[in-house]
Amino acid sequence: NNPLLYSLNHRRPSNVQLQRVIALRDLQARSFAFSAVPRFVLHAMRIPVAGVTVGVGGLTYVNYKLNDMATKSSDLLSSVSNGFKSAFGTVTDGLSKFDIELQVPELLTNIFSTNDQFMNLTKKLIEVRNILMSIDYDEGLKLPSIVVIGSQSSGKSSVLEAIVGHEFLPKGSNMVTRRPIELTLIHTPKSREEYGEFPQLGLGKIHDFSHIQQTLRDLNLAVPESECVSNKPIELRIYSANVPDLTLIDLPGYIQVNNKNQPGTLKDKIVELCEQYIKEPNIILAVCAADVDLANSEALKAGRKVDPLGLRTLGVITKMDLVEPEIGAAILRNSDYPLHLGYIGVVCKPPASIKNKKNITSALMRHEDQFFRSNYVYSQRGIQVGIGTLRKKLMEVLEEGMAKSLFSIVGTVQKELEETRYQFKVQYNDRRITAESYVAETIDSIKQNFKNFAHSFGKPQVRHEVRSMLEQKVMDLCAELYWTDNKIVDLPKASVDELYWRYKLDMSSAALTKSGVGRTSTQLVVGVLMANMEKIALLEPLNNHPDASSKLLSLSNEILRNKFHTTSDQVENCVKPYKHEVECSEQEWTDGVKRTISLIEKELESCNRALQNIKDTVGKKKLRAAIKYVIDAEREAKRVQAQTRDSGESTVVDNGNETSTIIQTQSIVVSDIIEDNDHSRLHFNPKVIEKALEAIFLRDRSMILKYRLAALKSRQCKSSENKQYCPEAFLNMVAEKLAYTAVMFIQVELLNEFFFQFPREVDNLLVYGMNKNQILSFAKENPKIRKHLELQEKKRKLEEARAEL
Repeated sequence: NNPLLYSLNHRRPSNVQLQRVIALRDLQARSFAFSAVPRFVLHAMRIPVAGVTVGVGGLTYVNYKLNDMATKSSDLLSSVSNGFKSAFGTVTDGLSKFDIELQVPELLTNIFSTNDQFMNLTKKLIEVRNILMSIDYDEGLKLPSIVVIGSQSSGKSSVLEAIVGHEFLPKGSNMVTRRPIELTLIHTPKSREEYGEFPQLGLGKIHDFSHIQQTLRDLNLAVPESECVSNKPIELRIYSANVPDLTLIDLPGYIQVNNKNQPGTLKDKIVELCEQYIKEPNIILAVCAADVDLANSEALKAGRKVDPLGLRTLGVITKMDLVEPEIGAAILRNSDYPLHLGYIGVVCKPPASIKNKKNITSALMRHEDQFFRSNYVYSQRGIQVGIGTLRKKLMEVLEEGMAKSLFSIVGTVQKELEETRYQFKVQYNDRRITAESYVAETIDSIKQNFKNFAHSFGKPQVRHEVRSMLEQKVMDLCAELYWTDNKIVDLPKASVDELYWRYKLDMSSAALTKSGVGRTSTQLVVGVLMANMEKIALLEPLNNHPDASSKLLSLSNEILRNKFHTTSDQVENCVKPYKHEVECSEQEWTDGVKRTISLIEKELESCNRALQNIKDTVGKKKLRAAIKYVIDAEREAKRVQAQTRDSGESTVVDNGNETSTIIQTQSIVVSDIIEDNDHSRLHFNPKVIEKALEAIFLRDRSMILKYRLAALKSRQCKSSENKQYCPEAFLNMVAEKLAYTAVMFIQVELLNEFFFQFPREVDNLLVYGMNKNQILSFAKENPKIRKHLELQEKKRKLEEARAEL
């Protein structure tokens, strides 16, 4: 078709023609400058001048749009860049016939590569949005998302599943979407792996989308029917090569009437929840069914309320296969209820043959395309149909919305970052900590506190505890067997061989040695250990961790319980010889007398203090009168008792069982006399009578203690040979031997093992027994550490967001 070459082949060339051929051959040997392209294209390829003008105008427009990021349009940029690519491709192909090398200027090369970079804007800003969502931020840091609203059964779930390509949303006859689902779709072109993640739950990658569906169902149904709606969102991220980069929020569907199990305010709750999410800068995706009149659409009504001009509302008409094509086309023409972003019609009904495939997006789009192509009315200009169109439109709208927010969000993030850095500097002096370091410090603190306790609770302290217990038991035995005996005043004058006092001494010694010393002493030490462990659990920083404190106490109890029976049996076996005979040296006796004197002096002081307390409480005069009244009542009771006994002796029958009956009757009579006198004669308060009886007891006990204290200090108690005259000293000496023997085995079998095992079990419990998330949760139980970690994490994420921006 080249007239020049045609003339060369059919006739002799002229001189002008030969010059042209030579010029063309010269072009083969050198590069072609870009400035010569327009002339060559015009002359050789016959491109109209008007086309060049349009191309230059388009290039200028694209350059202007690139400088104004807030109003970028990916469609225009893509079409212009593709047009340039096509044009230069055509030129290059034409010139390749002549082996001409075409050099494209750097400006156009940058324009072509900018398109791919601009397409990554949404992905980057979604990453920034995910970063900001994980921290506390104000409305100024909010990036737009696509909020999906619509009535129940309008097809919201089907639209979202068609975009994702999997059935993953909960379905049911009852209201199953009770919480907002913040769905982030992340395009992964270099990976064939498809999976979902719940960042709040930490379940890891979930490849089975039926498992995702069940998890969403459980999380939604966790909201009780009495509430039905919760504003606490569920965060879900889906990674796939078949999904676009989008952020979608699925909300509960609008209802008209609530059932009998739902609260009457449910409709208002849903409307209020949706209004929270469809505020600016979010984009509203209003889903409406084609077989329902748009005039009754709750989604359009809610969208018009917050977006009167419809500038950020996109309508999606579902179930297009249920209406006549002409009716469906009329809806999509966007004339009756106009929206700036228009309407897109979808079917979202995959054929039965593809339901078992992994991803249904491609097959569903082919099925939809076949349906819409079969009706020519959907091919008219201005009508948008298909899931593919919807996906592309959502990407464009979200990209445009995020681009508009780009510059403002950069400034806001920078301002928030500066404020956070200032707070971190002022409060913590830029000191960084980690959850792991805090756990390590906590363990060191626990071990140090335990070590201090172990050093302060050794054998002397254990012996003191056991001796105090046994000495108290000695005092109880003396009070029971000696101090209440009326013959105690005759004890210093008794014969050495008198069996009565020898028998009493043997009985009291046996009662002490056979009282289960092994079990009681071991139990005492275990109680002291557990009491100190409870004190350690209340110290810093363990007092901020109730679960860990409970586990440490359970650990201590378990270690001690495992050693309890072995220790008590060993102690019991070792004190068994003292149950039969106790040998005593003079030094042991002397020490026992000294300890006994000290004990009785303390007991005497305690009695006097308690008696003085009663006098101060009741009053000396009133107490004296009450004591006199009680003594008179006792004398009266004894007189009645004597009379009853005398009359009873004259009527005694051969059966001696009547004696006990007479004695019981006497006791009742005495009680009645005291009660009658109390209420009718002097009108004493029963509480005062009780205090009077207690005062009488303390007075008598004080007298006995003074008497026994004088006996212990006498010459008679200087030697162990007179032990029957000094039972208190003898029993104290036995108690000391029992305590010494018991403590030796308690120290070896119980204390050493406990002090050895506990620190190692703490490591197993708090270091090796927790994963990373549990360590972080443990650290955040401490309010101060939680505040430090949160501020530190906020600073890190804001720095990361700023770097991404």
